[in-house]
Formats: sequence, C-alpha cells, structure tokens
Amino acid sequence: MEIEAYLVNSFIANGSGGNPAGVVLQADNLSNQEKLAIAQAVGYSETAFVSQDDEVDFALSFFTITGEVDFCGHATLAAFSIMHQKGMVTAGQYVQRTKAGKLAVTIKSNGHIVMEQKLPEYLGGFSHQVIAELIGIDATILESTQLPVEVISTGLVDIIVPVPHGYLDKIQVNEDLLSDFCKKHDVVGLHAFELCKKDSELTASCRNFAPLFGIPEESATGSANGALACYLTKHLNDEHTHCFTFEQGRAMGCVSIITASVELKEQNISKVMVGGFAHQFGLQKVSLSSAT
Repeated sequence: MEIEAYLVNSFIANGSGGNPAGVVLQADNLSNQEKLAIAQAVGYSETAFVSQDDEVDFALSFFTITGEVDFCGHATLAAFSIMHQKGMVTAGQYVQRTKAGKLAVTIKSNGHIVMEQKLPEYLGGFSHQVIAELIGIDATILESTQLPVEVISTGLVDIIVPVPHGYLDKIQVNEDLLSDFCKKHDVVGLHAFELCKKDSELTASCRNFAPLFGIPEESATGSANGALACYLTKHLNDEHTHCFTFEQGRAMGCVSIITASVELKEQNISKVMVGGFAHQFGLQKVSLSSAT
C-alpha cells in the first residue's frame, strides 16, 4: 500500500522560507508504528496525520523521526492548509483533537490559519550559568538581559532563553549536552530569542533547538512561539501589547514569520493563538511495505 504525504512549508514569509512538514490525510487505519515509519521516510522534523473524530472535526497526531509528540504548531498549520487547498474545509473555525487537548483552528478566506494552543504552564527555570554551557554564550552576557530563563509549555515543554540583541546568531549549541539536558529535565528543546528594536515590525528573532528529537535546529516552531508570547506578556509588563510577530530561521537562511497573540481575563492569560501561512511544494509516495 502506498501512502501519499503532502510536503508543505509552514509559516512562510512573502511566499518563501518556512518550515517543512509532512501531512498524511485519511490516516484512520494507520498504526503508530506505520506513522513513525512514514515520518521517517518523509524525513522532516514533524509529520501530521489527520483522522476523523466522533466528537470534534478532526483528530491529529504528530510524529518526528524518533517518535510521537503531543502537539506541533507548524504541522497543524500544514495540515489545515492542505485541507483548505483541497476543498475539504472552507474558511471558518474547526476543532482538532490532539494529545495536548482539543484546540480550535481558524481558517481565514485568504488562507491565513490561526491555531489555539494550550494555556501556558510555567514549569520553573534554570540559571544563566547552566544555559551558558549549552549554547556557548557567556553567562554574564545572558544575565545582561535582566530576564529569566523559564520553562513554559503551551503544548510542548520548551526552555525560553533570552539573549541580548546581536547575540542570537552567535549561539553554538552543544547538541550532545543539550540532548542529555532535555532528557534529564523532560523538556523538548530550547527556544532562544532576542528582542528587536522598537521601530521594527518584528517583536523578536528566534532560534529553536531540539536535538533530542532529531532536530538540530528548526526554522519555524509554532508551539514554542506560543510559549514565547506568554513569556513576553508575563515579563515585559506592557499592558497594551499582546500581539507579537516573530522571525525564525534567519541563521538557517530560511526566514519564517510566526504571529502570536494572547487574550487576558482578569490579568491572567485566557487564550493563546499562533498563526501563519503555508503552501504545498511537493508530494511524496511512501510504500508501507518498505517503510515498516
């Protein structure tokens, strides 16, 4: 049996860049072992598998080349973009079931897709000294941001690391150390950011590293940027700014744009949304007999 995997770039910027994901539609009869084999054959950081659901519109599962993860923002964007382009869904709001919960997805008529994420969980933090060893930036430089290193999840658990402006591209991750660290502390990866100048259209530039899951660096990460939006809302103390635009992938030569916003209710975050555009660039046929 051959399975068709759509190849999609998510969070594209002006029609280019983005982060590639695989999308398999009508995946109801695939086992987890088959999904993993397909994800490995596709070879991207994540592949989304879309199935029917008795209670909500769709059930989505996400596989890296090493195993299943609870949620993936850019693969969600890829999946709903393909369904929209194929006429399976029209502009409107839908609900997907994921291992991170039931989450809303809004499709606009121009193809812009906005995904709800889980409300943030703040899971502690780490010292600048500890993080400095992982990313090759001196601890005193990290401390100069006067911002903490914090572990936040809006679907996946990431370490949010602020670096001073001008230092983001100087990060040199020790992949072995970071993999061991993530495994020890049960986190997916590290999401570093530098704030942009106030006259910039961008809020921050970001880099994301998840070598434990076979991702040395990722050019667009929906879940981590949702967590970053919550982090900035918590620490920047700007009562009027809860909408953010993030750039990611610059160091990889593959610039992506991710929008994020939070809604507040009585000074607490009541909703987290991440959005962007995507486009299909290929189709891969995977033979299950050879993939499993």
